[in-house]
Amino acid sequence: MSDLLELAERILSSATAREQVEVYVSRGTDTEVRAYDGAVENLSTAVSSGIGIRVLVDGAAGAQVGTAWAGSLDEDAVAGALRDARDNVRFATPDEYVALARPDGVAPVSLDLSGDAVTSTPLHEKIAMAIELERMVRSSDRRIRQVESADYSDYVAEAAILSSTGIRASYARSGAYLSVEAIANDGGDDQTGWGLSTGRAPSDLDLHRAANDAVTRATRMLGAVKPASMKCTAVFDPRTAATLFAIIGGACSGEAVVRGRSFFTGRIGETVASPLFTLLDDPTDPRHFSASVFDGEGLACRRNVLIENGQLRSFVYDTVSARRAGTSSTGSAVRGGIAGSPSAGCRALQLAPGDLDQAEIFRRVGNGVFVESLMGVHSGVNPVSGDFSVGVTGLIIRDGQLAEPIREVTVASTLQRMLLGVLHVGRDVEWLAGSAAGQTVAIEGIALSGS
Repeated sequence: MSDLLELAERILSSATAREQVEVYVSRGTDTEVRAYDGAVENLSTAVSSGIGIRVLVDGAAGAQVGTAWAGSLDEDAVAGALRDARDNVRFATPDEYVALARPDGVAPVSLDLSGDAVTSTPLHEKIAMAIELERMVRSSDRRIRQVESADYSDYVAEAAILSSTGIRASYARSGAYLSVEAIANDGGDDQTGWGLSTGRAPSDLDLHRAANDAVTRATRMLGAVKPASMKCTAVFDPRTAATLFAIIGGACSGEAVVRGRSFFTGRIGETVASPLFTLLDDPTDPRHFSASVFDGEGLACRRNVLIENGQLRSFVYDTVSARRAGTSSTGSAVRGGIAGSPSAGCRALQLAPGDLDQAEIFRRVGNGVFVESLMGVHSGVNPVSGDFSVGVTGLIIRDGQLAEPIREVTVASTLQRMLLGVLHVGRDVEWLAGSAAGQTVAIEGIALSGS
């Protein structure tokens, strides 16, 4: 890490009196193993490094920012990126709200988000995990006719963000994942199911859980039919609920709000959800796999309550969106790697857990539908109007128990109605890779469009 900091400091020392400079430098290693038919089908280990540079120059009409990046820390590549960033300033549109982040006095929390186990675990053990995962799925049930993929992957990453405005941030993280897709067949009917296990290190992973998850999801969908259309209560499993939370979190982005691209615009203080619904973005919670000490601008991450007991409390901001809104950054800048510029977004969403397990939620719902997968989310959800219409697969809930599987179904509502219609929140929190954790959630008044 020290060499990354030294490199960033050298670049900052070259800034002229007219410039403000931000340097984002990163380095990481990724390993991916895919098993098929008891052997390694694909194996890759990649080492990457790179740098992103932003140069800001103030002018009468506002600041201009030039950006550039290089996928190498070679001296010539770094010098070229700095030169290109300076050159690109000339082509940037002046903007009175554009600025680099400045220290805001919030102290970073102490988090241990990386471990030596990812790098110290021998490659042959990682390969063995992928092969064993495939074997377990293939041998678990006679109806499993194929394993589409059985993967082990991990990463270690470190990064530093420094700027001439006083930002000095560095962090490291690691992760390990198992995923498997099983294909079940019975009487010519093929159905698929995904199994997952996530952790900070290989020792955190659970082969049995991933395998059983995939097999259960594939086999219980055999014989799925298109049901009759109805209006009912939908119970979303933790993974599909996490997708819903991510959509809601996107609507809480200060960037979306100030541009009028959120159905939450102008609604701070209003009741927007059920009293059971408390949603927060908390990158300081180490249980979340997207936890971080610093945001994408180098400010300390912090816990932000978005919706509390159904009431809309706040949005998340980076420096620029906060200036547009006349407020301060919430330490919520995210960026898509060295080539991306920071923007406001949620990093580690979680819904406050309820006190019910999934079986009890089924019992209380009585009759409805259990949503196990969502399709067409990007095209079927409008974050401005709140319209929600997506394809689903799952199972009917009848008399408090899971019954026949269903497919070729669309569920429709609006995000506004869905939030207000939350009936039950589970305690079965799953810490998933991505921007949101999930748990079982029951929502009433969902239109199910079938036959």
